[in-house]
Amino acid sequence: MENSKYVSDWWEGRRLKYNLGLIIAGVLAFIAYSSIGSSLFSGDDFEVTFFTTLFQGFGYIFMMGAANVFYYLGEFADKKYNAKNDELFRKRLYNFGFWFSFGLPFLIPILLIVTYCMRY
Repeated sequence: MENSKYVSDWWEGRRLKYNLGLIIAGVLAFIAYSSIGSSLFSGDDFEVTFFTTLFQGFGYIFMMGAANVFYYLGEFADKKYNAKNDELFRKRLYNFGFWFSFGLPFLIPILLIVTYCMRY
């Protein structure tokens, strides 16, 4: 039971870094989305307004909540599959989840580029 408490504390101790990473990724992805969208679709129906920014911001906050629910999967996998209590396993698991979550918001700007390439 002692190890379980340590693992839980270890994961909770990194949640702030995880959430800060999500915030930074969201802001950077939105900047990329706005820049790419306004550059590639300038004459089309692409526009960034206060309302669309606010709407997407609330949507991203909701998705950050979902990401934090999935964050528990890291702790679960650590407890289930790290029988030797290997610190390297734990760090790699965390880093994989962190960078996967960090990269996920950039799918939207990438999809804009793909859409442009498919359309033109």
